[in-house]
This record gives sequence, C-alpha cells and structure tokens, in this order.
Amino acid sequence: MPTQPFVTDVAPQPAPAPTRRAAPRRLGTVVLAVTLGAGLAACGSSTTSASSAPSSSTASVADADPSPGGAIGVATSPLGSIVVDGKGRTLYMFTKDTKGSGASSCAGKCAQAWPAFTVEGTPTVTGVSGDVGVLTTTDGKKQVTLGGWPLYYFAKDAAAGDVRGQDVGKVWFVLDASGTPVTTSPSTGPAVSPSATASAPTTSADDNGGGNAGY
Repeated sequence: MPTQPFVTDVAPQPAPAPTRRAAPRRLGTVVLAVTLGAGLAACGSSTTSASSAPSSSTASVADADPSPGGAIGVATSPLGSIVVDGKGRTLYMFTKDTKGSGASSCAGKCAQAWPAFTVEGTPTVTGVSGDVGVLTTTDGKKQVTLGGWPLYYFAKDAAAGDVRGQDVGKVWFVLDASGTPVTTSPSTGPAVSPSATASAPTTSADDNGGGNAGY
C-alpha cells in the first residue's frame, strides 16, 4: 500500500502585519489642533463679548436742577448782560403782563410759542439782583418771576445764547440782572420801552393777540 502524505487540519496563519508607529503621532497632532482651535474660538468669543458690553462710564448724568432750567443767572449776549436759565437759554418778559400781578397773560397759542419758565420748588439764583419769585399758573405749575415780571422762553430759540425773541411784536424783551426789560434790538437799535401795564391791541381770545408770534 502506498504511503499517504501527512495532512494537518490547521490552516496556515497569515504573517502578522507590521506595526504602524506613525498613527499615534498623527492622532496627537489632530488632538492638539482641535484643542488649539477651541482655545482660539473661546478667546475670540470672550473678546467680542467684552467689546460689545456697554461701559458704565457712558451713563447719562441726571440734571442737577429739579426741572429743566431750574436755575436763573446772567450771561453776556449781543444785547448786553441778560437773564438766562441754568442752561444758558434766554428768558423774556411780556409787556401784556401786569408787573407784580402774580398772573400771566400768555395762554393758548401764546403759551405754545412762549413757554413759561417753570421750576419745582425754589429756583437757584446766581448773579441776579432783582427780586426772584414764583407764581402759580392755571395748570398748577410754578412760573418764575423777576422784578414782578413772569418769565418765558421763545420756542424759536434753538440753543443757549439765542435772542430771536427780542422785540418780537414790540411786546417781548429780555431782562437785565435787576429785572428791568432791555429794549435794545440787535438790528434796529433802541426799541419802544415797555411799561408795567402796557395796553394790548384788540384781539380775539383764541390767539391772545398773536401775530407773527408776538401775541
């Protein structure tokens, strides 16, 4: 009988794959890149947040006066030294008011063109020698008076130092520190001197005598 070759049931094992040592290095590089990227993103986010946050130093400062213009003083103008409010806005008197009466004759449309100079409490007085007081308006506000004259703004005065209301309608004038009306006009020279009880022309009750904001 011929001899059979020896056969084994064990399958031949493949040769082991060579070990790759570069892979861990690449993984470390990837991890490092991801870490750096996250760090840069965090820094960028922090910088943006800090720059967009409002600064407390930009907060507005409340007016020291109890109400706008709550002080009265004097300032130099083309008309000389005149009475102004605490923000430098020109104040005027109205010849149709009666000096010392404690009442204002400017109402309705007149009051829109010539708002009353009102305060809360007692106004702060600087450089003014005339008697400063207050009267109670029909709507319960405290209007400042100087030398017995109720004081007003002119709506067309846009900024401190404007004197556009001077001699308007020959009935509106600025005042000096003593409370005396200043009748000088910047363009035409001396104007008609107002009296304490100047008579008003006949007008309708609706516009209170208004004409070209003179009233």
